[in-house]
Amino acid sequence: MDQTESEQFRAQLLALKQDILDTSSIRDEISATVSLDQSCTGRLSRMDALQTQAIAVAGKTRADKQLRLIEAAIVRIDHDDFGFCMECGEPINPRRLEIDPTSLYCITCAQ
Repeated sequence: MDQTESEQFRAQLLALKQDILDTSSIRDEISATVSLDQSCTGRLSRMDALQTQAIAVAGKTRADKQLRLIEAAIVRIDHDDFGFCMECGEPINPRRLEIDPTSLYCITCAQ
């Protein structure tokens, strides 16, 4: 992979990272502990609030994992290891990387 392609993938990864970071405060707020006054709030409202919180926590977990994958991909770019399968060492198809620049494996090893 040449320098121009690496820089394009770096820009794509940094844009993904920024997008995740831009929405992190909203995710943190929604996933905060739910405290409802049980004397004023109905059972269904409490269940709905708890379900919303659980969904937000799962989203926060996915976002944190995605940030780690993005950081790892940037490190691989810095060390000229980006675009190679972690399993077999063969180049990963650039079209696969365009869809998910954090891909660690070629299509064969990913299956």
